[in-house]
Amino acid sequence: MAIFTGIATAIAGALFGGSALATSLIGGALAFGAKFAVGKLSQQKQGKQKHTAVQGEIQFGGDVPVGTLYGVGKTKGQRAFYAKWDKGNKRNAEVFILANGWCDGLEPYVYMYGEKYNLVAQATIGNEVARYGVQGFIDGDGNSAISIRFYDGRPGQGVDQRLVDVTANLGNKWKATSKLSGMCYVVVERYYHLEFFRDAGRGKPDIDFVLRGLREYDPRKDSTVAGGSGTQRLNTPSTWVHTKNPAVHRLNYQLGLRALVSGRTLIGEGKSLGQIDLATYFVAMNVCDTLRSNGKKTYECSLFVSGDDDHTEVLKQFDDAMAGYGLNRRGLSGVIPGAPQIPVKDLTAADIPIDRAKDVQFRPSAFERFNHLSGQFTSIESMWNPESLKPVYVNADIAADGRNRQTSIDFLQVTDPDIAQYLLNIRYRQNRMGGKATVPVSRRFGLAVQEGEWITWRGKSWLISEWRADERLRITLVLSETSAAIYDDAGIQPGPIVVPPTPPINPSLLSTVQNFNVAAGMINGAQGYDTPALLFTWTPPDDPTITAVRFVYQIEGTTEIFEDQCTSPEDGSFRTTKNVVSGKVYNARATITTVPDRLRTFTPWMTTAQPTGLQTLLTGLKELQDDALNRFKELQQEMDEFFRPRLVELLDAFSLEGAVGQIERQQIVATIGDALAQITEERRVRVSENEAMAQLLTYLQASLGTTNARLITEETVRATTDSALASSITTLDAEVDGNLARLIAEETARADGDGALATSISGVSADFNGRFAQGLVKFEAVAAPTGVDARFSVLLRAGTNQSFKVSGFYVELYTEGGVQKSRMAVQADQFLVTSGNSRHYPLVFENGELKLAVANIGTVNAGLLQSLNGKMKIDLNNGTIEIFS
Repeated sequence: MAIFTGIATAIAGALFGGSALATSLIGGALAFGAKFAVGKLSQQKQGKQKHTAVQGEIQFGGDVPVGTLYGVGKTKGQRAFYAKWDKGNKRNAEVFILANGWCDGLEPYVYMYGEKYNLVAQATIGNEVARYGVQGFIDGDGNSAISIRFYDGRPGQGVDQRLVDVTANLGNKWKATSKLSGMCYVVVERYYHLEFFRDAGRGKPDIDFVLRGLREYDPRKDSTVAGGSGTQRLNTPSTWVHTKNPAVHRLNYQLGLRALVSGRTLIGEGKSLGQIDLATYFVAMNVCDTLRSNGKKTYECSLFVSGDDDHTEVLKQFDDAMAGYGLNRRGLSGVIPGAPQIPVKDLTAADIPIDRAKDVQFRPSAFERFNHLSGQFTSIESMWNPESLKPVYVNADIAADGRNRQTSIDFLQVTDPDIAQYLLNIRYRQNRMGGKATVPVSRRFGLAVQEGEWITWRGKSWLISEWRADERLRITLVLSETSAAIYDDAGIQPGPIVVPPTPPINPSLLSTVQNFNVAAGMINGAQGYDTPALLFTWTPPDDPTITAVRFVYQIEGTTEIFEDQCTSPEDGSFRTTKNVVSGKVYNARATITTVPDRLRTFTPWMTTAQPTGLQTLLTGLKELQDDALNRFKELQQEMDEFFRPRLVELLDAFSLEGAVGQIERQQIVATIGDALAQITEERRVRVSENEAMAQLLTYLQASLGTTNARLITEETVRATTDSALASSITTLDAEVDGNLARLIAEETARADGDGALATSISGVSADFNGRFAQGLVKFEAVAAPTGVDARFSVLLRAGTNQSFKVSGFYVELYTEGGVQKSRMAVQADQFLVTSGNSRHYPLVFENGELKLAVANIGTVNAGLLQSLNGKMKIDLNNGTIEIFS
C-alpha cells in the first residue's frame, strides 16, 4: 500500500514535522480504512422497524418525516388537507401525499372496504397527470361518486385548480400556490351518492393506493458515463425511468433524493458518483435484470424509506433483495450481487509466507449456522399482506448438527413469491457453506486481487471479503467459502401460490340473506299421507340484529302471492307446506326483518328445479312398499319356524324306492283401486326311480290401469339315469295400452351319453300398434354331436309380420377318414366383403354365385369361361371358343 504510506508522509510532514510515529499511525489508519469487509454471510435479526413495500397507516400532522418509495408499493399516504361543501356537505375532498420525488404513476386499482376495485381512466380537468373513477362507483350517466386526481411530483407541477375553486368560499381553503412540487400526491373527491353509500350500507371509504414509485437514474443508460449507453443524465430527472431493480435502488439511495430548491439531501446518503464503485454496480444491475429459467428477472424489490431511517439498515434491505453484500473497496461504495463468479487467481503455497500466521476454519461451529430457515414475503395476491414462504431444511444437515436449529429471514421488500423463495434458498446455502480463513499472501498475489473477487484455494472457491495491509505493506486476505452451486436454481421449488382472500362481508351491512335457494320436496303429513312442501335455504347470517327471514312465493305462471317466515335465521333452512299444492313449479324470494329497523332488499327470484310431488300416488306406493316388506318378514319367519324344518324332514324321507313330488306355492297381492302389485312364487321337487327334478318359478307383477310390468323367472335342474339338464329362463315385459316390449334370456346346459351341449339365447321383441319386431341371438357349444367332434355356433333371428330369417355361423371340428379336420360354415342368403366405401363390395357370394370386383389369380383351373352378357364362351375342356353376335 505505497499510496497510503505516501499520503501519510505528506500529512505528517505538513502537520507534525515529518514525525515517524505520526507517519506510522496515519498510514495504519488509512490502510485500515481500505479493509471494510463484505457484509456478514449470515443475516442478523432485523431491528424493530420492518422495512417493506407497504405503508399501511394514514399519516397525519406536520412532523411526518419525508419518505419515498423505490419500486411498487401500497400506501395510504399522509393526509394533508380536507374540505367539504355543497348541500348537506354532500361533497368532500382530501389530499394525500403519497411520496416525495418524481414518481411514475398509480397502478390501475385501489383497495376499499377490504376489496380490490379497478380504476377507470377519465379525461383530465386541470393540471393533474391522470384522473380516475372507481369501477362500481360510477352511475348510469357516467358521474363518479369517487374521483381521484393524480400528481406525480415533478418539478414545477401545476396546482389543482378545481380544489382551489370549490374551497374559495370555505374557511379551509386550498391555496393557488399549493403546488406541492417535488411531492407525489392525489386529490380524492367524493360525492355522497345514495346508491353507492347509503343504500349499499357503506360509510366513508378508506383507500389504499398502489403506487409506482420513484423514477430513478440508471448509469448503464447514460452515454456520458464510462460503459453506459443512452440518453439518461444524472442531473436531468426527466430522463430517468421507473424500475424495480435492487441495485438501481441502492445506487439512487446512495446518491440521495435532494430538495428542489436547496439541493439538501432529503433521503439517502447524498454521495456523488465519484464516491461510488460503478463497476460493481454495473455488474449487480445486469445480474438483477438477467432472466432465470422461469422467465422472471433474477432479483426485484420495492421499499418504502424515510429520511429518519438508518442508512445501514436500508442498504441491507437492498443487499438482501439480491442475495448480495455491501462493499467498501478502497474507499468507494459498491455492492456484490448474489451470482456465481469466475475465480481470478489460484492461491498456492508459494503465495503464502510461511513466517506469518494464518487462521483457517473450514467448518464453523453448529452454533454459528442454522439448518431450518423460514421467512415471509409481501404477497400482492393477499392484498399486500405478509405470507409465509416454503421453509428450507435438509434432514442431513439436521442430523449433522445434532438437533434442529431454526431461524427466519423475511423478505418483505420482495413481492414475487418465486424470487423470495429463491432468496431464501440462497441464504440457507450461504450459511451452510460457512468456511472462513485469514491467510497472509505475497505482495505479488495481494496486489493482483481485491475485495469481492473469487479465488481458488485448496480445491475450493473463496470470496475475498476483506483485504488488509499494514504499514509495511504486508497483505492479508480474509476469505469466505463460496460456490457457484449456491446460486443454482435447479431443484428450487416455486414460491407459494396465494389464493386471494374472499372479500369480507360486514354483517351489519347485510340488507338480505346470502345464497338463498328453494327446492320442492315431500314431508309425512297426517294419517301417514305424504304432503308436498317447499324447502328454503340460505347462509346463516352472523348478525344478531336479523330477527327473521321472510319468504314470498308463488306458483310459476300465476300472480297470487303467499308468505311465510322463519324466526331463527341462524338455522339456514326452513320448510313450509303452507299453500303448497302438488305437481306445481314454484318461484320464491326472501328478505329479512331487523331490530333496529334498517334498509332491506329482496333476494332474486329463485325457481324449484322440479314440480312438487303427487300426494295420492306417493302415499299409495309407500303403503304398498310397507305391506310388501311386512309380508316378506312374515314369510321369512314362517319359513324359519315351519317350512324349513318340514323341508328337511321331507328331504330326509326321500328315497329312490318311494320318493314323492312336492309343490309349494306362495302369493302376495296388494291392490288399491286399479293398482295391483303381486308376487307369486312356486317351488316344485320331484323324485322317482329314474328322475330327480327341482324347479323354481317366480312371477312379479305391478300394474296401474293399462300399465303393466312383469318379471317371470324359471329355474330347473333335472337328472335322469342317462342325462343331466340345467336351465334358466327369464322374461321381462313392459306394457302400456297394448304396446309391449319384451326381453327373453334362456340358458341351457345338457349332457348325455352322446355328447354335451350348452346354449345361450337372448331375445328382444317389441309390438307397437300391431307392428312387430323381434331379435334373437343364440350362442351354442356342442361336444361330440353326430358326425362332429365339437361345434360352436352363433345364430340370429329377427322377424317382422311373423316372417323370420335365420343367419349365423358354425365353427366345427370333425373327423373324416380317421383324420380330424376343422371347418367354418356361414348360413346366410348373402356373404360379402366390403372395403368400407359406399356401395363397393370387392367380394359377394349370393344365390350360388361368387362375384369378385377384381381378381388377381396365379393359376385358374376351370372348365368353362363365359362373359356376363353371354356373347363369348370358352370351353377349356374341349378347347373351343364361341362368339355370339
